[in-house]
Order: sequence, then structure tokens, then C-alpha cells
Amino acid sequence: MSTPLELEPGAQSAEPEAVLVGAGPIEGRSLGQIAWTRFKRDRVALAGGFFVAFLIVCALAAPLIVGLLGHPPNEFHQELINPDTQVPIGAYGGVSSDFLFGVEPVNGRDLFSRVVYGSQISLLIAFLATLLSVVIGTTMGVISAFFGGVVDTLISRLMDIFLAFPLLVFALALAGVIPDAAFGLRGDALRIAVIIFIIGFFNWPYIGRIVRGQTLSLREREFVDAARSLGARTPYVLTRELLPNLVAPILVYATLLIPTNILFEAALSYLGVGVQPPRATWGGMLSDAAQWYQVDPWFILPSGLAIFVTVLAFNLFGDGLRDALDPRSR
Repeated sequence: MSTPLELEPGAQSAEPEAVLVGAGPIEGRSLGQIAWTRFKRDRVALAGGFFVAFLIVCALAAPLIVGLLGHPPNEFHQELINPDTQVPIGAYGGVSSDFLFGVEPVNGRDLFSRVVYGSQISLLIAFLATLLSVVIGTTMGVISAFFGGVVDTLISRLMDIFLAFPLLVFALALAGVIPDAAFGLRGDALRIAVIIFIIGFFNWPYIGRIVRGQTLSLREREFVDAARSLGARTPYVLTRELLPNLVAPILVYATLLIPTNILFEAALSYLGVGVQPPRATWGGMLSDAAQWYQVDPWFILPSGLAIFVTVLAFNLFGDGLRDALDPRSR
């Protein structure tokens, strides 16, 4: 047993209150503030987040940006095309102060304007399809894990069926037979709605499995038992106790699912069953550029780099968000 510390003769001990004099009140930090502090330390993820925000602003303000820096996306500039070779006049696809990314072969449409407008289609389909997947996957995952038994078995087997489904083949078959009008929609609006449904509806099992695993862990926690002991019913436990604790993994997975959906939409447009010309899409631009890469290799760069940088930014942002919200996942 250690002996107590003795003060020297004449020394005076400080009162506990005196230690905090002038220090001010101690403020606690919420989980969101702690996560934001961690996220700011990751410079790469922060750069990815800023680029994602910049891309969203560009998509929303596409008409304004094109009006200031470009030309209408479907306006022809055949005076900039070599009549013999049908490729743009000048180096790098005709890049100039008026045409920042150059022009297309044959018709001379502004590549900068088409890339900016193409971001609208890619982001719209990716965000709405991800939202549909998150809603369905979260609902099915929570119900499956919380109720268990036969319900869990049926939903789990349904997830396995969807995961084994050849999504790309089905999307090609369905998108290729879209009528001119259906459900009060026609043209590009109908195609966009069908593509969103295909991507979102058939991708929900991925997030459903993650939510199911998290819910299996959360339902055994003390706060769930405390809510039940106080008489809380099942809807209250699901919406007020479980869902708030599932926000972090759902948010992280959603940011990682968006770039996958961007690539899927680009693949459909590249194969000719996505949004139809003359509407600008990144995948459609890649499909057109594939026919000219030998004589005009610059044509493939703007749309290809747009897809590459966007997917990379979303992945970096999602990885940083995951580390900030759950440091144990590192």
C-alpha cells in the first residue's frame, strides 16, 4: 500500500474550482462533429468530396456554364471539319479558346458542352437508382434481420436469386424493347425511368445484405432491450432505435454504389440501349468515339476522362467517409 503524498511545509493545495478558473465551459462534440474532424484529416477524401460537389454544381448549372464557355450541345460547326478526312481541323481535336475540349468529327459538335450536359444524365440516373436501391435494400434488410425465422429465410433466398440474376443481359433485353410511350412517359424520359428501375431494383440485395448484418448486431444491444422494456412497439423500435444507427453504413455504401451505377449507365449507352441520340451521354460519346479512335484519338479523351475522374472521386470520397464514420474499419 503506497503512502499518501505529503506536501512540503508552507505549501498550500489548490482548490478544485481554481483549476478551471478562466478555462470556460467544456463543450461536448456530437458524433457528426467527430466524424467531420476525422474526415478533414484525410486530404485525398476531402479532394474527392470537393470534386463531387463541383460536379453536381456543374450538372445543375449546365445551361449557364455552356452559355458562358461553350456552344449548344447539338449545334453543328462543320466549318471546323476537314471535308476530306471528316476530322476536326487543327491539333487535339480542334481545341481552342472557343471550343475548350475540341469538336466531334463529321458534324463538329462542341465536346465541352456535351460532356457538361452528359453529366446531367449520368448523375440523375446514378443518384435515383441508388436511392431506389437504398430504400428497398434497407427495408428488406431491417425486416429480415429484426423478425428472423421464416421471414429472414425467405428474404435471404430472394436476395440470393437477385444476386444470381444476369443484370446486364436483362437490361439489354428490356431496354432494347422499350416502346415509344408508356406510363404517361415517352422518349428519353421513358428510357431514363426504365434504366433507373432496372439498375435500382436489381441492385438492392447488395445493400440489403449489409443492412441485415448490421441489424442482426444492433437488435441485441441494450438500448433496444431498454426500449422494449418501456413498452415500445415494433414500429417505434425500427424507426427510432435501429434506423438512426444504420445511417452511417447506408450513407457510406450509397457513395460507393453511385460510381457503379454511373459505369452501368455508361455501359448501356455505349451498347446503344441507353438514352438515345442526340441527347448527350458519356457512354454514348464513348460509343461514337470508338469508331474514330484511329484517325481522331482525341475524341475519346473528354468523355473517358469524365467517367474515370468521376468514379475515382466518388470512390475516394466513400472510402474517406467510411473511415471517418467507423475508424475501426481501417
